[in-house]
Amino acid sequence: MTLIEKLYQLFLECKEITTDTRDCPKGSIFFALKGANFNGNSFAHKALEQGCAYAVVDESTPDMIGNEQYIIVDNVLTTLQQLANHHRKALDTTIIGITGTNGKTTTKELLATVLAQKYNVLYTLGNLNNDIGVPKTLLRLNKEHNMAVIEMGASHPGDIKTLVDIVEPNYALITNVGRAHLQGFGSFDGVKRTKAELYDFMEAHNRANNIFINAESADLLEMFSTHCKSESYIAYSPTNSVEASFVAEITANNPFVSFRWKETNNESDTWHNVGTHLIGAYNIANMLAAVSIGRTMGVESKDICKALENYIPSNNRSQLIKTAHNTIIMDAYNANPTSMKAALENFIKMDVERKMVILGDMKELGEVSNCEHQKICDLLNLAQFDCVWLVGKEFMATQNDFKSFENVEQVIAELQQTDVQNFCILVKGSNGIGLACLKDVL
Repeated sequence: MTLIEKLYQLFLECKEITTDTRDCPKGSIFFALKGANFNGNSFAHKALEQGCAYAVVDESTPDMIGNEQYIIVDNVLTTLQQLANHHRKALDTTIIGITGTNGKTTTKELLATVLAQKYNVLYTLGNLNNDIGVPKTLLRLNKEHNMAVIEMGASHPGDIKTLVDIVEPNYALITNVGRAHLQGFGSFDGVKRTKAELYDFMEAHNRANNIFINAESADLLEMFSTHCKSESYIAYSPTNSVEASFVAEITANNPFVSFRWKETNNESDTWHNVGTHLIGAYNIANMLAAVSIGRTMGVESKDICKALENYIPSNNRSQLIKTAHNTIIMDAYNANPTSMKAALENFIKMDVERKMVILGDMKELGEVSNCEHQKICDLLNLAQFDCVWLVGKEFMATQNDFKSFENVEQVIAELQQTDVQNFCILVKGSNGIGLACLKDVL
């Protein structure tokens, strides 16, 4: 019996794992992970004192040798990942793997909501989509789950390959590819190559036919043709502009999106109308992806519509917030050039009288940061919004005539002296800028 097999037997007995001594369920297994500013090995003894049954460590002390409560391995993170993969293989769960530059978290939540109409679904909580979060999510799987939606994030080449080898998805979706994390990827081509590591896995395991693709994306189509020999995939078209198995058309966008969708392969199918709580026409692609996968998995059309209509976004992602003074479109969880441009273009089209924009810096753009921030300023010049405030050192380094602030604290101070009322305000920026707190003062 291998080490992983022995550890798996312990996991089946313990049922829970933890990586944090502040959360040690009685009888669980503690994994002593290491990071830039911490070393879990130093807290293994404390984890056992707090109720853990075992501690997996890769730095041992003399008192650990021969103590069955300590499981000594070469690398704790690798062991956690191997355990998660072993557990995934032991269960007959259909897994949909999702990645993409923008929309993957919203799509994951939409899809989980849709699939839950028919299945017992496990899905990634929050943004636990990295080399630690993904295995922890998989280890939450149990025999009752017959479907799982696993989100995979990346900021460097090879990240998706690492995750997809752990997850081994049966179906795959790349929501889109855009100009994000360029500091880590090196270039937009680096983004595409890394995201396509999901396609590489599907091709290598004869599952390319189970890839869902937005057929309006030239980048995704090019990636598929480059990385997959198959000519067959499941296509969807968010604007009904190309041939696809699933198509959609927008019917309203002020401020919430309404749309209709249809399954073209089903001759008897008619248009299905959906009203949503989502802002932004760009979200139709996310919803149609959920529709496409849901129908492929046998969820009834009426149940899909009900799920989409009941879904309410959270965590500062395209939320509509009405205060005593203004209406806020809060989209301050993440920002990159692609999502920023899409949000602004959607805001331009919205039919409201007074528009204000508060934008925060876009992080992790590396050498192209100034250029990308300048492009956003140029778009703002063309848009001619009633009021524009820019927040962060990157925006301050651009050529623009807008009111600028070094940080969110300066914005709050300005709001205490400025009468900002009766505006529809788009708030968007990287999470690290901290714009989400503005909902309490606008």
